Amino acid sequence: MTGDILAALPARRGHFLLESGLHTDLWFTLDAVFVDPNKIAPLVAALVDKLRPHTVSAVCGPLLGGAFLAQAIASTLGAGFYYTEPGPASPEPGLFRAEYRLPSELRRRVRGERVAVVDDVISAGSSVRATIAALAAAGASIAVVGNLMILGDTAVAHFADQGVPLETLDHRDFSLWKPADCPLCRAGRPVEDPRGV
Repeated sequence: MTGDILAALPARRGHFLLESGLHTDLWFTLDAVFVDPNKIAPLVAALVDKLRPHTVSAVCGPLLGGAFLAQAIASTLGAGFYYTEPGPASPEPGLFRAEYRLPSELRRRVRGERVAVVDDVISAGSSVRATIAALAAAGASIAVVGNLMILGDTAVAHFADQGVPLETLDHRDFSLWKPADCPLCRAGRPVEDPRGV
């Protein structure tokens, strides 16, 4: 099912700088994933089935796609719904510098919650990592990370190292490189921010 949805999404080849600071050669435009709630409903239900055994009291996702998915899952589970929003970009160089924040009232309410952090598609996991940091700082515990599809192994390895269970409906190969190791940089191809197009 996830393959059908991704196959219908616009994809671009190029040399892209991701929010994580890593580079890739493929970018999916995910803006239309949640346009048709009936089309995405079977995927939401399938992910709910994978998350239910983790006994969560709340679901949280980063804006935009993660929050849409989190709200749908929270409604189905009868759990609380939270979201994080991007903060200002860090001026410091390096990887995984993104910051996501809970709005102040949500930060107050989330203390003590057992949270499933979800996102539509995860590659490096930058927004999910930042969401987890915001939740932990507010006193919530992270029960599980869930997504419709995970691309590559970077996030898989990270969450395994952190001891955070990961539930996904699909896992696909995906190229991610640190800037110093990027073959596209070595070939002199200009890098672009795919969200700026």
